[in-house]
Amino acid sequence: MAKAKTNYTCTECGGIVNKWAGQCPSCGQWNTLVETIVETAGNRFSGKHQSLAQTAPVLNLAEIEALDVPRFGTGIEEFDRVLGGGLVAGGVVLIGGDPGIGKSTLLLQALSNLSRLKKVLYVSGEESGAQIALRAKRLAVDAQDLQFQAEIQLEKILSTLGDVKPQVVVIDSIQTMYSDALTSAPGSVAQVRECAAQLTRVAKTMDITMIMVGHVTKEGALAGPRVLEHIVDTVLYFEGDTHSSFRLVRAIKNRFGAVNELGVFAMGERGLKGVSNPSALFLSQHDAQVPGSCVMVTQEGTRPLLVEIQALVDSSHAPNARRLSVGLEQNRLAMLLAVLHRHAGVAAFDQDVFINAVGGVKITEPAADLAVLLAINSSMRNKPLPRGLVVFGEVGLAGEIRPAPRGQERLREAAKLGFSIAMIPKSNAPKQKIEGLTIIGVDRIEEALNKIRDVDSYVTDE
Repeated sequence: MAKAKTNYTCTECGGIVNKWAGQCPSCGQWNTLVETIVETAGNRFSGKHQSLAQTAPVLNLAEIEALDVPRFGTGIEEFDRVLGGGLVAGGVVLIGGDPGIGKSTLLLQALSNLSRLKKVLYVSGEESGAQIALRAKRLAVDAQDLQFQAEIQLEKILSTLGDVKPQVVVIDSIQTMYSDALTSAPGSVAQVRECAAQLTRVAKTMDITMIMVGHVTKEGALAGPRVLEHIVDTVLYFEGDTHSSFRLVRAIKNRFGAVNELGVFAMGERGLKGVSNPSALFLSQHDAQVPGSCVMVTQEGTRPLLVEIQALVDSSHAPNARRLSVGLEQNRLAMLLAVLHRHAGVAAFDQDVFINAVGGVKITEPAADLAVLLAINSSMRNKPLPRGLVVFGEVGLAGEIRPAPRGQERLREAAKLGFSIAMIPKSNAPKQKIEGLTIIGVDRIEEALNKIRDVDSYVTDE
């Protein structure tokens, strides 16, 4: 028997080369080339799915009626928030996360709620029907109308979709599926790409809401080529420590809603439940104000969240001082320390600086800059910040404090949770006074530090 011809495909960019190399020549990533068999299959649209390859008519865009996308809820408020208001008919959702973090649990709860109004199908390639039934019993969910199939062959799944005609389908997981049209093993780049493309095509044609579960690599990215994220409509990531009871679901792509939406869940005996006040998770409970602690308001999609930023500055006993940041960008910390020295005269070149965002949340927006610098200054002086203070603002290299988007919503959220003083960029100062909140607008980092040192300025300078 002749040996099958093989090539090597990059798991990051999907590039194909004939010989293995340590570095992908297309994207430059290391150790991402995996061996795949060169496929010689015939037309993938032949036979039963020939209609999928028919040419679509050419239309005038101005004549196409623009309609709002109708949505339907899953019965889980936090999940609907991340999805942008609910699921969409014909939409394809990809949800990834570490093993055991709660992906299958959340989807089983959602399907149980949806089964009361819609025809749903759970396709599992990893667990048997008995295991899924045991989980449903443990979660005490209503599985009376929930249909289940244990199958990993793509052609059989597509046949089932044509016969059963469900409205919502869960594929758990896409890495276990394989197509007979390909000779490579399940989970390979070619199989993952082909199965995802076929399922997406069928979902669009039959108006089926498809939710696919994806495995993640050790770096935390979805396994398989990045094309897996490009062909779907929505990409969700589970975040959080499996040893903690709290889970975060973040949307990083959504064609039907806002990106960077965040859903907060608590894992209990009955599965995942939404957290109504997530800001309480990210704020430490101190009996008294402590040095190095500053509360900021970050914006996750449409939701403002209050997060405590903690800083610890200590004398360095090594030739090179350490700079460690958890939950915030490490390179930005080095830049902010340089700004603090140049424009405010506060030097930390001989100090170890550690920054942490409480609660395991990851903050990517630059509006955390002012909170980081105030927390560092507080720790260096060993003097706590005033009680009831909340801040936000981006700090530029020239020492200026730039405005942050949605400042009004951030301030209203802080006032609702009982904060009384807000130090913000002057450009974000509200035109109308917010009850119970004293606003301090600042233009530069040195001005902010001067006002922090003068406690009386919080009540006199508005």
